[in-house]
Parts: sequence; C-alpha cells; structure tokens
Amino acid sequence: MLDTITASDVSHVIQLSVAPVFLLAGIGSILGVMANRLARVLDRARSFESRLATAEAGAQADLRARLGTLAKRARLISFGLALCTLTALLVCAVIITLFVGAFFSFSAAIPAALLFITALMSFSGALIVFLRENFLATSSLRIGPH
Repeated sequence: MLDTITASDVSHVIQLSVAPVFLLAGIGSILGVMANRLARVLDRARSFESRLATAEAGAQADLRARLGTLAKRARLISFGLALCTLTALLVCAVIITLFVGAFFSFSAAIPAALLFITALMSFSGALIVFLRENFLATSSLRIGPH
C-alpha cells in the first residue's frame, strides 16, 4: 500500500497526469471565452433594458425581440459554462483516480478511462452549445443603418 510507493511510482503517475492537465488548461481558456461572451451579452441586455422604457412603440418591439435573442444566448452560454465546469471536474477526477490507484495499488485504468470519456463527451457538448450560441449571435447580427 502506501509504504511500498516509490518516487518512481509517483513520477509515473505524474507523467500519466500531464495530458489531462493540458486539457484542463484548454478548458480554462474556453471557460474564459464563454464567461467574457456572457458578460458582453448581459451588458448589452442591460443597455437595451434601460432604453426600453423611453423608446417609441416600434422601437420597443425591436428592443424586446433583441432582448429575447440575448436571453437565449445567455441561457446557451450558461449551459456551455456548466458543461465546461463539469468537464474540468471530471478531468480532475481522472487525475485523482490515477493517484489513488497508484497509492492504494489497484488498477485505475477502467475508472480513469470512463471518467475521461465522460469528460470528453461533456466537453464536446460544451463546444456544440458554444457553436449554437455563435450561430445565434451571427444570425441576429445587424450591421449598418436600420
């Protein structure tokens, strides 16, 4: 058990953990991008909401439609953030599983593989949601005078 662990064993587990740690860095980057997009959507929604009370009837309808689109985008981004956070937690669980398996001398291969596959599925879902939000943002884009 713990008394038979050598520096070589720990070194090997650290080597196995390097790839998931790089994945965590990538997930962190995507989390940052999504958080920034959510902040911009919320800022824009607040701006539209402040203009809503003083706008004319026609402009109010336009602002309400834009606010509806922003609400959809915010929900998608929030869901994507949740999936990315779940992915990061699952990757952390993979690393912990590898270390616990090494320290308590059991094969962590199957649990680690299942956790890693689940993490990649969650990350794939987050990327799909991010892509959907991007399509929604692009389809509602208005350039030039209206």
